Amino acid sequence: MKTHSDTARRDWRVARAPHQLPLVGHALLMARRPLDFLASLPAVGDLVQLRIGTKPAYLPCHPELVQQVLLNARVYDTGGPVKEKARSILGNGLITSDWADHRRQRRMMQPAFHPARIAAYAAVMEEECAGHAGIWRSGQPVDVGDAMQALTARVTARALFSTDMAPHSVAEIQRNLPVVVRGAYRQAVDPTGLLARLPLAANRAFDTALGRLHALIDGIIRDYRRSDGDRGDLLSALLAARDDEDGGALSDQEVHDQVMTLLLAGVETTASALTWAWYLLARHPEAEARLHAEVDEVLGGRPPAYADVPRLAYTQRIFTETLRLYPPAWMFTRMTTESTDLGGHRLPAGTDVLVSPYVIHRMPELFARPLAFDPDRWLPERAKDVARGSYLPFGAGSRKCIGDVFGMTEATLALAALASRWRLRPVPGTRVKPRAEMSLTAGPLPMLPEPR
Repeated sequence: MKTHSDTARRDWRVARAPHQLPLVGHALLMARRPLDFLASLPAVGDLVQLRIGTKPAYLPCHPELVQQVLLNARVYDTGGPVKEKARSILGNGLITSDWADHRRQRRMMQPAFHPARIAAYAAVMEEECAGHAGIWRSGQPVDVGDAMQALTARVTARALFSTDMAPHSVAEIQRNLPVVVRGAYRQAVDPTGLLARLPLAANRAFDTALGRLHALIDGIIRDYRRSDGDRGDLLSALLAARDDEDGGALSDQEVHDQVMTLLLAGVETTASALTWAWYLLARHPEAEARLHAEVDEVLGGRPPAYADVPRLAYTQRIFTETLRLYPPAWMFTRMTTESTDLGGHRLPAGTDVLVSPYVIHRMPELFARPLAFDPDRWLPERAKDVARGSYLPFGAGSRKCIGDVFGMTEATLALAALASRWRLRPVPGTRVKPRAEMSLTAGPLPMLPEPR
């Protein structure tokens, strides 16, 4: 393993991004075609400086430099204008909290994602995935993005708030969460901050939906506080959490902020990745045929269960490869808390650093035929050659996604349940282009279910 001193001694290529405009820098390129622009930068250097407006930001384009950023969360803390805007929506949760708060929160929340808890959440996943497989009708177009949002919203809500949660509460989350996600993205990409203050219908809808989610979560927390016992869900685990260092518990506000964070992060990301998986399978009939053969052999016509997940190896590889090509968290930001060196270049305190899994995942130096959909690149004998730090769909280091196993389990069960009954074909004339929004979405994706 390379040490920090090894990394510092390398002859890194440090460069400036081309096509900078006066005053706005690269802001227009980032707004109009961020994926194409960012993906062009590894050819420029290992560490590339770009400007969003007048402020410089740096994009590490080599996995060693990316690891240096992600594994030193104290120096490269979460930060930047996007984080500050997200904080007004998510509060001080795992995504938005600074290093010291995050360290405490992560320590307290980790038991909620213990393997024994995942097994309990999987019962909800099994039920919802099997139910969803029964609602499609042959030849009736389905917007797969909306369908996957509905599925992951129900799974996440019921895993958070127990299997006996009132149906109207699940429906309230399903109804309001997409409105909040869209509104949060609009605010995040507005450099002026003025858009949120305008009396627009979209802003009113966002404020209403956000208020309803806040009220719903507060009411559920009060209800849980009044009752005793562990309901086997995420909220019970959060309320029971104690800090190993001082014995303290999470306050109601802290629990609220974590619930908001888990809802927004857990629903949108998995839904986006599942949508891309169905798109890729429709374009690669040989992979689809292997998926169908595996689910038929493992399940024998019954719905999938948590115990089946280890045997659904090809299904898991499909999702792993989907996350490589279309990582929902296509970019995240860090800010230096002190002056530091990166790639032999001095970064002052307060410097923005951008990390893009989308860019790293598509570099030919790291992945053979990087644009090809090849689930078997994740066979154990091939995956061992993947360079450390070059596969980052869940991030890395202390800020790695706490729900990575939850998400992989949910996606495996969803793919198996639906593929055991259906094949999906895009509606003729459908054109799909990645949208770099709050997550990397496919946009509307109408597909026709065909019974198997």
